[in-house]
Amino acid sequence: MKYLERHVEVLLTRYARLFKVIMIAGARQVGKSTLLQHFLPGVTCVTFDPIQDPYGARTDPDRFLDTFGSPLLLDEVQYAPELLPAIKRRVDGSDRKGQYYLCGSQNLAVLRTVSESLAGRVGILRLDGMTLAEQHGQAQVKSWLGQYLHDPAQFVNQPRQDRSLISSSVPLTTMLWRGQLPGLLEFENNADVPAYFSSYVQTYIERDVRVMGNVSDLALFGRFLRLCGAMTAREINQSQFGRDIGVSPKTARHWLDLLVHSYQWTELPAYSGNTIKRLSMKPKGHIQDSGLACYLQTLSSPESLLASPLLGQIYESWCVGWLRSQLARLPISPGLWHWRTENGAEVDAVLEQDGKLYPIEFKASTQVSGHDTRGIQAFRTTYPQAQPGVILFAGHEAWSISPHAAAIPWNAI
Repeated sequence: MKYLERHVEVLLTRYARLFKVIMIAGARQVGKSTLLQHFLPGVTCVTFDPIQDPYGARTDPDRFLDTFGSPLLLDEVQYAPELLPAIKRRVDGSDRKGQYYLCGSQNLAVLRTVSESLAGRVGILRLDGMTLAEQHGQAQVKSWLGQYLHDPAQFVNQPRQDRSLISSSVPLTTMLWRGQLPGLLEFENNADVPAYFSSYVQTYIERDVRVMGNVSDLALFGRFLRLCGAMTAREINQSQFGRDIGVSPKTARHWLDLLVHSYQWTELPAYSGNTIKRLSMKPKGHIQDSGLACYLQTLSSPESLLASPLLGQIYESWCVGWLRSQLARLPISPGLWHWRTENGAEVDAVLEQDGKLYPIEFKASTQVSGHDTRGIQAFRTTYPQAQPGVILFAGHEAWSISPHAAAIPWNAI
């Protein structure tokens, strides 16, 4: 398969000049090791697992590092935490940047250890599934998001200006159903996609979850994972999560944390102008990969997704993933929230930067109207610092709905 450039490569090049150790973190099969092997052609890569100890890395880490020297690429390094203190000693004795490159798919097991052992020495980057731009070889083309944040009023009133679409023969529902994992790009037949996700889920539960979370009942955890698929893009009620499958709220929270720390689940905190009140409000949860969400809900084809009541939720979760990937490209990433009132007014995503608020809605419909801007209007009425908003919708043409909101297609650049 031809290598496809990733958004994060610009930051990776920069980090290699700034840090002695670089960490790429992300879910299983998002392309972490592929990215680093492309970035470091010819550099030795050692992959670890929970059972084997290649080259005695865990038993004698100093000898292991002496053998391979640097630069060195260490994949799934969470299975060899004994290496980290040895790496710390090495980099403390040299000012050279880009000595060690680490990959990991378990935040809980890795990042705490990395931060404790390599504080001030490691630059951490996150890699998620492939965006539409990455899949079509346009990874370094800047998205519309930067223009919107720079001048929201002009952007909303002139949404067609210099706006192009990513040309794709794949309909939106097919793209959502197949998901964003790079390995699926080689699957020409949709009938083979469920087998890929079946293997993915089995490996994730039996390998990552067992090692990370000390989960004794893996079958029950599998049911919990399927429940998360149904609850994507909804506010999180830990008591409900636990009650629906017969576990305590404490266990439900622990299992949600496992999903977060293995990059399968992301949570948007609730926005409130009262900082203290934010802590007590419910976050909204999202399955990280739309194809995984479809598989967990036994949606057997893109056509079944089109007819499913979950289409809007799965589309919203995909949009949140896209938004996170674009925010990571900015010099300083804005805060990302959701907003909902007791009366039911809501905005799917709120960006916060420099004291300004930017409301963004996600609509799986191919047609939107002024009626769909009610949430944005309510938010702007509540918060005077709120800027004109954007609706990211399933249509094919950018247009200005009103002076306060613009509609932008899902495949716009």
